[in-house]
Amino acid sequence: MQWLTDRFTREGPGISKDAPKKTGLALFAEILGREWWELLKLNLLIILFSLPVLTAPAAQVAAFRVTVQMVEDRNTYLLRDFWDTFRSRFRMATVAGWGFAALIALGCHAVSFYARAALSHLLFAVPLAVSLAALVFLLILGAHFLVLMAMRNAPAGALLRAAFVATLARPLPVLAAILFAGLLWLAHVVFYPISVFMPAVVNFALQTFTLAFAAHRAAVLALPPPGERGASDR
Repeated sequence: MQWLTDRFTREGPGISKDAPKKTGLALFAEILGREWWELLKLNLLIILFSLPVLTAPAAQVAAFRVTVQMVEDRNTYLLRDFWDTFRSRFRMATVAGWGFAALIALGCHAVSFYARAALSHLLFAVPLAVSLAALVFLLILGAHFLVLMAMRNAPAGALLRAAFVATLARPLPVLAAILFAGLLWLAHVVFYPISVFMPAVVNFALQTFTLAFAAHRAAVLALPPPGERGASDR
């Protein structure tokens, strides 16, 4: 079993410090090409640690920690970094993750209700637009919050304030990442049964990496400083 442990704990690949810095989609593609094997292993970890269902938010935060380090081109020790974050953020991630999940489910129900009502009476188009906007805001806010939690071990209040700032400052990149994640799962449905192994192989890690990449810039700007009470990088 030592060979399997070594595959998960060894340091990930880096890039030459003399290489010209890329941005945007070029940087996204470069990191994806460099880290694809680590992402496949990360996908397996996400699935395994999410099997009890209750642990899914903590597994997602741990996966965000790993993918943020990929985005920042920092040394990544997959199993160690994943487990350390999963353990240290478990309580906050579980409460916040399922809290956001409940709010998003409520938002989806409101959008569905007002969409059906708008078909019979145009007056309901206004609450439909409001509920849809609130749902999109919640999705972007939740993504920023989980990424910030992965980046900084800080009180929930400080992270939530930072998530609001990040969401208001740069909502579009994360919205695009959410749409990309939706397309991944749509492809899984449309091309089934050919795509039957997509979730087991790549979907969870790829959507996590995409969201981390999209949220990173705003998260860095809004991040609570390490000196703030209760805040640290680990």
